[in-house]
Amino acid sequence: MIPILLTKLDHTRINKSIKTALNEKTITQKEVEGLLQELNSAQLVESYEIPPDIVTMNSIVRLKFLNRDREVEFQIVYPEDADPSKNKISIFSPVATALIGYKEGDQIEWLVPAGLTKMEIVKIMYQPEKAGEYQF
Repeated sequence: MIPILLTKLDHTRINKSIKTALNEKTITQKEVEGLLQELNSAQLVESYEIPPDIVTMNSIVRLKFLNRDREVEFQIVYPEDADPSKNKISIFSPVATALIGYKEGDQIEWLVPAGLTKMEIVKIMYQPEKAGEYQF
């Protein structure tokens, strides 16, 4: 697994969301294993140090599923802000977990409920840190 780049703030908030969800039994340890693996291998930086082409929390991402030649656009959010009807996808979803910390142009293989899929980050439409929003 390639180490990912995360802001210290995102790392802290994602870990807090995981602990809350585990305590409230809205997610199982098994469901967060991939996310925890990503978090534990991440290189952490301050919010103002994150490059503008890295997927961070609250980023809006255009993604291409290479094995289906289909593009989608959505925002990666914390579980309490998730709303699929508004294209806001929880960091707990397999797709969001697969993307966090990677950069534009990266191709990622990830196991999602439908099976192994290959995705490419086509464009980061919005990144809070690039917009100067460090405490989003």
